[in-house]
Order: sequence, then C-alpha cells, then structure tokens
Amino acid sequence: MKTIKAVVGVLQNSANEILIAKRQAHQFMSGFWELPGGKIEPNESEQQAIIRELKEELGIIVTDLSIHQTMVYQYTDRIVELSIYTINQYQNTPEGIEGQEIVWTNIKDLSQYKLLPTMTAFINSITLPNKYWITPSSNHQSEAWTRKFDEKLKQGIGLIQLRSKVDINSNFIAELYNKCTQNNVKLLLNIPNKTFNESYCDGWHLTTGEMLKIHNRPCANDKILGVSTHDLTEALKAQEIGADFVVISPVQATQTHPDTSPIGWEAAGEVIKKLNIPVYFLGGMTINDLNKTLKLGAQGIAGVSAF
Repeated sequence: MKTIKAVVGVLQNSANEILIAKRQAHQFMSGFWELPGGKIEPNESEQQAIIRELKEELGIIVTDLSIHQTMVYQYTDRIVELSIYTINQYQNTPEGIEGQEIVWTNIKDLSQYKLLPTMTAFINSITLPNKYWITPSSNHQSEAWTRKFDEKLKQGIGLIQLRSKVDINSNFIAELYNKCTQNNVKLLLNIPNKTFNESYCDGWHLTTGEMLKIHNRPCANDKILGVSTHDLTEALKAQEIGADFVVISPVQATQTHPDTSPIGWEAAGEVIKKLNIPVYFLGGMTINDLNKTLKLGAQGIAGVSAF
C-alpha cells in the first residue's frame, strides 16, 4: 500500500471563518470538501510544500505559518500522512486558481459539508481548547472546592472534567453545568453513576477501565467523549471506539503518584503521531509546558493543578 505525504493549510478571515475547497472530478475522493493543500514533492520540506501549494491553488503568498496537527489516515488503497499548518499571515485574496470551488464557512457549519474523513479530527482539534482542567475528586460541595471551580470559570478554561469516585447529586451537577454554560465552558462528567443520557453536561470522560470494557461509542455524536489512556495501545483503542480526544499520562513524574513511572515526552509524542484525534498531556504538567506540547502537535495540557 502506497504512502502519500501531504500538507494542508488553515486560513481564517476576519469573521473567523475557515476556507475549504471542493475536490474536483479528476481527483481522488472527488466531490469531498477539504482544507487547501497537496502532496509534498521530492526534496521539499513541509513548509516549502504548503507555501507552494497555496500559491498554486489560491494565489496567496504565505508569510507566517505554524504547525497545528499531524495525522495518519488509512484509506482502502493508500495511507495519507498529513500535516496541518495554521496560516497566520498571507498576502493577496484567495481564489480558486485551478478551477476548484472554494468557500468560507463558520466552524459550526463545517458538518453541513461532505468532508474528507481527516476533516472530522481536524474539527475537534480546532474546537477543543488547549487547557483541560480536571476538578479535585472529593469534597465537591465544600466551600473551598466551589471557590476553585468558580475561579477556573473566570480564567479562560474552556473545558472542565467533573471528576469523582463517588456518585454526585444530579441537581448539584446541573448547577455546575448552568455556571459553565453561562461562561461558555464545556463540562464533561467523569463520575461512576453516569448514564450517557445526562442532559446537564456537554459530554463524558471515560476512565481506562471503562473504555476497555466497551466496543462502541457510548454516547451521541453531538456530545464530547474523552478517554484516559496510559500508552499507545490504549490510545488506539480509545480512537477505535470513537473518542473525540484522549488524555495520555503520566508524561512526567507527579507528586500525587510518586510510584508510577512516567512514559516520557518521546513516548507521548509517538501517541500524537499515531492518532488522528486530539491528545492532551497529563502528569507533571505546568503552564510552562504548554508551548512544548503544542509544538509536538498535542492539543494541550490537562491537570488538576497545572494552571
């Protein structure tokens, strides 16, 4: 089976819309919509390739770009190794130079288009934030716990995991969810009494043990599903059952689990390379590690006290 190395670019306009292009009749997967880009030519770097492709396809000159995500996708007859770049600055107005149809669209409207399979993972990566806060797992209704939760809502944390090892009153969870909704924060439930039918959350987070017991995605596609994993095998299993993202841990040594050996940055980086869904790093993380994780292609960092 042949392997194709390709690059695509994410362009956004002043209205925060994303540019997508429709594959033409003579192309593989014709009629599908994708990010603009193309194959990497021999002796060409990824950056050189995306700059060249966007000039040929859209007539723009890229002046600043950064890596957003890498992924590998296997079709029936080919494997595509894809690098997605964020185009931070460019000159000229994009046009369909090669006769392809292009359109600017809101992120929330992307699902209305017939998208390439790789686009689903990309949508998750641009809608999920780079910081994932996990609540303390006990004393949920104490003053100190509530105060910390309220503080995080004001700190620009876009995704929160409500973690508990014991059942939590549904009315209390509903109150937290209302707070999150008012602050444009997504709330995921990691509690033992979850049913995957709760209306007072944006999704759920599975423990490794819970994930290993199932074979299919346990919730609706319009909800968010995260999974805790500790190695590549578990991460691939989470992707197989339809998780929207995984958390890999522990990347570094932690004070809370001093006897657990960290997997290290290299092994965590391999998870990113092999998965097509976003990956958060957990374990020994601080806000100072965020840029390093992003440069590796991770979605960001997760933690109770990381930020």
